[in-house]
Amino acid sequence: MSSLLSTQPEVPVSAEAADLADQESLSAASRKKISRSTAKFARENPRRSWFAVISSLLLLLAALAGTLPFWAVPFRVVSSVLAALMLVRVFVIYHDHQHRAILSKSRLADRIMKVVGVLVLAPSSVWKHSHDAHHAHNSKLHGNDLGSYPTMTEARYRASSLSERIRYRVSRHPLTVLGGYLTSFLYAMCLGPFFDNPRKHLDGLISVVVHLAFITLMVLTVGWLGAFLTIFLPFIIASCLGSYLFYAQHNFPGVKLEDEDGWTYEGAALESSSFMRMPKVLHWFTGNIGYHHIHHLNARIPFYRLPEAYAAIPELQQAKTTSLSPVDIVRCFRLKVWSVEENRLVGYGKR
Repeated sequence: MSSLLSTQPEVPVSAEAADLADQESLSAASRKKISRSTAKFARENPRRSWFAVISSLLLLLAALAGTLPFWAVPFRVVSSVLAALMLVRVFVIYHDHQHRAILSKSRLADRIMKVVGVLVLAPSSVWKHSHDAHHAHNSKLHGNDLGSYPTMTEARYRASSLSERIRYRVSRHPLTVLGGYLTSFLYAMCLGPFFDNPRKHLDGLISVVVHLAFITLMVLTVGWLGAFLTIFLPFIIASCLGSYLFYAQHNFPGVKLEDEDGWTYEGAALESSSFMRMPKVLHWFTGNIGYHHIHHLNARIPFYRLPEAYAAIPELQQAKTTSLSPVDIVRCFRLKVWSVEENRLVGYGKR
């Protein structure tokens, strides 16, 4: 159990990696070399992938069963929290499938994941389009809004109208991030895209209708407490954690943003995507998405091989980091606009 609660991967840091820690950034050639070295990890084990899919879905169903009124309330509350964590894991597995990192040749997996996308409020027509855009434009100073939390330069923010500033502040406000159930998923992943293009994103409406149908069924059969513990609380916690992870892994002290001319895919992965320090048990529940710099460097690496790549490639052990500690959370939320002069994210009106 103590190893599960360790927050640091048990990987010795080599002398080569220690030397790299003294460098502010890697050269473009070095970044490409590191990227090429990850290729051997972008090979899945189909049996392991299927085991992860099936076991995670079964564990999610078991946790949800524990929220039903056959059990004592304390047990139901614990089960509800576990269901939330399993929702995060199932979502990351779905995310990996959308990247074609796992089970890309299985029609059965395609059908299962299409249903999963609807059930977790991230239908595939919306998620794949927005997330692919995120990977293609991560950390760009311009054109980074789709699939990401928007980032303005100080100059652009000052030149914006009052309504634009309000929308921008709302989009990056902690309550918007932590309220991801309503903001990131029900609205941004479902209703917003459907209203923008009903024909293309019909699955967004289907996802909301199915979600509301489950809520109605739970209220009618087990009451509001049952609906809260089985649906609302798991989705609120999972969406809060997922949205914050997504925010903090690209909005942290030391992140680098570039204009179009200076941007490279490898640089965005290694300089603008963080490694999230967390206990090993949380790495498991979050599908190793904390190894985010490696995921952005090579999105075809299955989630279960990300720690393996981290351990094998010394340069990846020198990632920029953040964590789920209250201090780090506050630090990340204080970052609002990009200062071109200081080459860093700063707060509103702060230099």
